Amino acid sequence: MNGRARFSILYYLVVFLAIFSLNSMLFDGTGVKKIPYSQFLDLVRQDLVEEVVLTEDTLYGLKKSPHTETKKGEPDVDPPGEHTPWRLNWTALKNAVSGYEKSVKDYGQEKAAKEALHFTVTPLDDPDLISLLQKHKVEFMGKIESKFFHNLFFNWILPFGAIFLIWTFLMRRMGKGPASLNMGNRQPKIVEADPENPMRFTDVAGVDEAVEEIQEVVAFLKEPADFTRLGAKLPKGILLAGPPGTGKTLLAKAVAGEAGVPFFSMSGSDFVEMFVGVGASRVRDLFSAAKAKAPCIIFIDELDAIGKSRSSQGATMGGYDERENTLNQLLVEMDGFDARAGVVLMAATNRPEVLDKALLRPGRFDRQIGVGRPYKEGRLAIFKIHARELKMADNVDLENLAAQTPGFVGADIANLCNEAALLASRRGHESVQDDDFQDAVERILGGLEKKGKVLGQIDRRTVAYHESGHAIVGWLTPGQDPVQKISIVPRGEGALGYTLQAPQEDRVLMSKDELEGKIRVLLGGRAAESLVFKQISTGASDDVEKASALGRQILTVYGMSEKLPNLSLVAGHAAAFLGEGPQLAPHSEKTAQTLDDELLILLEQAYASNLKLLESNRGLLDKLAQRLLQNEKVDQSDLIEILGPREGISLQTLEE
Repeated sequence: MNGRARFSILYYLVVFLAIFSLNSMLFDGTGVKKIPYSQFLDLVRQDLVEEVVLTEDTLYGLKKSPHTETKKGEPDVDPPGEHTPWRLNWTALKNAVSGYEKSVKDYGQEKAAKEALHFTVTPLDDPDLISLLQKHKVEFMGKIESKFFHNLFFNWILPFGAIFLIWTFLMRRMGKGPASLNMGNRQPKIVEADPENPMRFTDVAGVDEAVEEIQEVVAFLKEPADFTRLGAKLPKGILLAGPPGTGKTLLAKAVAGEAGVPFFSMSGSDFVEMFVGVGASRVRDLFSAAKAKAPCIIFIDELDAIGKSRSSQGATMGGYDERENTLNQLLVEMDGFDARAGVVLMAATNRPEVLDKALLRPGRFDRQIGVGRPYKEGRLAIFKIHARELKMADNVDLENLAAQTPGFVGADIANLCNEAALLASRRGHESVQDDDFQDAVERILGGLEKKGKVLGQIDRRTVAYHESGHAIVGWLTPGQDPVQKISIVPRGEGALGYTLQAPQEDRVLMSKDELEGKIRVLLGGRAAESLVFKQISTGASDDVEKASALGRQILTVYGMSEKLPNLSLVAGHAAAFLGEGPQLAPHSEKTAQTLDDELLILLEQAYASNLKLLESNRGLLDKLAQRLLQNEKVDQSDLIEILGPREGISLQTLEE
């Protein structure tokens, strides 16, 4: 618990104690003894009671004293026994006026003696009480006791005060206390320039094209005079767009490190709150703080959280949208600051297609830089950066790892290196071995190995032939990625085995024959099951789903249909960087039926081709399946031994 929290708890504890102490001082009698009603009747019958005051719920009494007399009409207290701070003792006031002096000690003793004579009683419904008091000559009187302040305090001030204090405490705990009016004061994360350990472009790899685009910004921040002398202006905004994990945030930090300027960082979601006007306030505060420390860089991550197109936010019927208000304020601020002041706004997003057009126009985000997935050379450079922090063995081939991980981004490679280091530590290795990296690749691609999940003999044999069918079709089909490893060890949620294919190079374009070959590889497992067991199983459900999806892409996205050539039904791509598929345009039922018929033909031809290929190589299928049943895993060298060398791959090339 921090000091601020301890202070808050102590503060409210003191407030409540003060309230109850004040109540005790104002409304509770002091030094008055409460006696039972029966004892009160006994005192009256013994002629020991001198005076009684009757109120609605309390009876105040005064005993007779042999030493002091109280003059009628001059009561010490009104009502007897009810001592309150704002009322003076009548006798003390009278004696003070007459000049009588009394020591504080004597006054205290006399006051205690008088208080001992007073008592209170809770009255009962006794009709004989008045007669009893008259019989024993006890003076009595009735008094209507005013409880206005008592009721006001306990019925109104105290309850509402407690509710207000609790509400204030909870709001402050959430950081939005109304007393401090700090609802909009969420400060951005500020990273000051660190000359000793700055972030450099050498710490960011795989995005060479993006670095080249940003070099001018760094040069402008370092030496603005070289550009302003010709009338050039610094780009106000730079938008980094790309898939998650490609290093957009690291690239922005590297720009700040290279230029040696402060770096203001906030997420797009930090601007949006449930309170109206908070987002706009935070935008103003961010730009004000940045202008005070210019030259500097403002970085807004996940810009789509506040920069979505206003036409797509669903605000209808004049509805007010806080996000739209925040976006409007951002647009105003980007127009308002001078580009020559040295403030650069950088932002990152995974969804550039949903951003508002007004945000992307020149003069706001002048440059839009794509930060895509790295190719093999970029992945190799990223591996080298992360390898600095690892103690690696000499047998680790980073170039081979870069070739085995197509589609991996910087975050994936960092995770891969960390998994390999964890595996090496678990196995007690002195350094990270190549086997650790290979197992880490399998773990990331295939999932966690489930050694405790033991398959029955029938299932195990089915999986072995299924994976062997994938491998043989992939090995013997021209244009397909070479098979690296086969395993029948269950992994992940539902994978009972896997066949790992790794491309030899990064590919951008693919022919129709290559795409149809991928469908054949996907259906190779089911074809092997049908050939060997004369029946099919549910193990190929994922393969069939992927083959059908790829076939639909061939026909509806790539325009490779035989009956409807060059026809694309793509209406737009939704979140392409997040892996979402294309949106199809409306089309007729006849077109849909034609495409469905052609898709069935495409899948049937691939399946029939697999049956023919596996039947002609039944001996290789049985041999590979038996090797899998014996060893559970088969690597590429075993495949070359069993299936023979593949074009471009032989045992000699593996040894080299």
